[in-house]
Amino acid sequence: MTLGARPLPVLAFAAAATAAAALAGLPLLTLAPNRLVPGAPVGAGWAGAGAALLGLLAAGLLSGTRRRDALLALAAALTGLAVLGLGIGAGAAGLLAGQPPAARASLGAGAWIAGLALALIAGEAVRATALQAAGLLTLAISVLAGGIAVHSGLFDSLSLVVEYRARAGAVNAAILQHLALAAGALALAVAASVPLALLSLRRGFAARLIDTALNGVQVVPALALFAALVSLLSGLLARLPGLRELGLGAIGPTPAVIGTAAYLALPLVRSLAAGLAATDPTVVETARALGLTPWQVLLRVRLPLGAPILLGGLRVAAVQSIGLTTLGGLVGAGGLGAVVFDGMAQFAPDLIVLGAVPVIALSLAVDRGLAALNPRRVA
Repeated sequence: MTLGARPLPVLAFAAAATAAAALAGLPLLTLAPNRLVPGAPVGAGWAGAGAALLGLLAAGLLSGTRRRDALLALAAALTGLAVLGLGIGAGAAGLLAGQPPAARASLGAGAWIAGLALALIAGEAVRATALQAAGLLTLAISVLAGGIAVHSGLFDSLSLVVEYRARAGAVNAAILQHLALAAGALALAVAASVPLALLSLRRGFAARLIDTALNGVQVVPALALFAALVSLLSGLLARLPGLRELGLGAIGPTPAVIGTAAYLALPLVRSLAAGLAATDPTVVETARALGLTPWQVLLRVRLPLGAPILLGGLRVAAVQSIGLTTLGGLVGAGGLGAVVFDGMAQFAPDLIVLGAVPVIALSLAVDRGLAALNPRRVA
C-alpha cells in the first residue's frame, strides 16, 4: 500500500549516523577488576558493525513511500537491536571467562547511545507504518524477546544483572514503594489543585495570589524544599506529637510526598483551569437555561468538554511525580531514589543505573498509558 509522499527521514538518518559513530568510536563494554574501579574499554566488534549497518538500512527504507518499506525498516531496526543485544551478552561472557569472581563487565557508552538511537529509529518506523496496532505489537515483541533473552541467561555476565540478582528483593520492593509514593503525591496534588483551579477561574486577587505562590515553588530547588519541609515538620511534630500516631514523620515519606505534590500543583492547576475555561460560553449558557445547577454544569459540561486538556496536565504531573519521587531517597522516603543514592555513596555506577532505569521505564509507561486515554490521542 502506498502512503503518499513522505518527507526525508532526517531524524532517522541522524540517529543511524549517531549509532554508527558511537559503535565505531566508543566502547561497547568495559572490563573492570571489581565493581568500584573504572573499567577498560572494549570495542564493539562484529555486533557493532552489524547493528550500525542495520540502523542505516532502516533509515534508508524509511525514505520509501510504501507501507512495506516502513515495516521493513521496523524489522531492520529491531533486528539491529537484537544483534546489539547478542553482541553485548556474548561479549560480556567472553570477557569474564578466566577472570576472578570480582571482575565486572559493564555496558559502555557505545551500547547505551546505539541502543537509544536504534530504538528511536524503530519508533519512527512505527509512526511511518500508520498502523494503530504497530506500536503495541512492537512493544509486545520487544518485551517478549527481552524476556526470553534474560530468561536464557544471555545477559547473566553483565554487571547490571549481577547487581540486580544480589539485591533483587530490595529493588522489587523499592519499585513498589516508589509507585506508592508517586501515586500518593499525585493524589495529594490533585486534591489540592481542584479548589485552587476553581478559585483561579474567578480571576481577581485570589487567582493572582495562587499563581504567584505556585510559580514561587517552582523556582525553589528540590533539595532546599525537602530540607525546609523536614525542619517545618520537626517543629510541627514537636508541638503536636499526636500527629505521629497518624504515621506522619519529619523524615521519610511525609516530606517526600508533600514536597513532590507541591511541584505538581502548578501543571495541575493550570490544566484544570484551562480545561474548565475552554468550554464555549454559549454551551454553558445553554446548559444553565436548561435548568442545570452550577455543579451540574461543572460535572456534565465543563469537565467532559475539557477532558483532553485535563488529561494532558495529569499526564505531565504523573511523569513529574515519578521523577521527583526519586529525590525522596534523600529524606529517607525509600523507593528507587534510595537505590540511586546508595550507588552514589558506594561509587558503584551500575547500582546507580539499576535504580535509574526503572524510573525511566515507569515514566515512559505512565506517559504512554495516559496518552492512550486522551480523547484527542495527543502523543
